[in-house]
Amino acid sequence: MRRDDRNGVALLVLDRPKSRNALSDAMLAALSEALAAIAQDRSVRAVVLAAEGPVFCAGHDLKEMTAHRADPDRGRAYFADLLGRCAGVMQAIVRLPQPVIAAVQGTATAAGCQLVASCDLAIAAADARFCTPGVSIGLFCSTPMVALSRAVASKHAMEMLLTGDLIGAEDALRFGLINRIVAPGAERDEALALAGRIADRSAVAIRFGKAAFYRQRELPLAEAYQYAAEVMTENMLSRDAEEGIGAFVEKRTPRWEDR
Repeated sequence: MRRDDRNGVALLVLDRPKSRNALSDAMLAALSEALAAIAQDRSVRAVVLAAEGPVFCAGHDLKEMTAHRADPDRGRAYFADLLGRCAGVMQAIVRLPQPVIAAVQGTATAAGCQLVASCDLAIAAADARFCTPGVSIGLFCSTPMVALSRAVASKHAMEMLLTGDLIGAEDALRFGLINRIVAPGAERDEALALAGRIADRSAVAIRFGKAAFYRQRELPLAEAYQYAAEVMTENMLSRDAEEGIGAFVEKRTPRWEDR
């Protein structure tokens, strides 16, 4: 995986196209390391996650997994550790202070679909396809289900999980898995442009908002409103909110201090 920063946007690129950008042990470690570094990097205001080659991400590296069936415990400890590490990466995306935008080409399958669902936003090429195909090989996509079921409506998620069928970009848009569709080859530029617009906003407001979005949706309605009011009060006391409201009243461009 490689990283390229430009104008406040970090571009992370999965670059193992010969292995269909599978989430191998090495790829998961690289993603985890990159996300941890970005979380501490205040110069990064948005992230784009892209991939090289005809496949965005084929999910876990099944050859790597199968090799551990020769372990004394038939791979139980390795499988549990692998799935825990993968879940850690997905949660790191959600917890990241900066928004993460997936730029999807080709196919995103199994944990690759999970990766897209875990991102805050997603731009897909018109010929992109998505699926959770585990049932076709006797392995229900239980961990991809966690992200998928939080990104799309229950019945759409269940249909994808129970059939393992590929869905096209139009259905992915209709289901709510992606935000928009662009011409093949334009997905990365579109994602970078969207990230650039986000990067122009107050980083402190974005940090408040992203964290609050994911926390409040897991709360009962009254608790969600109480929590959101507390967050908005703290946000209101930030320097950027003072500057932004002042700039609006004075009809000028705000000068963000990100505090």
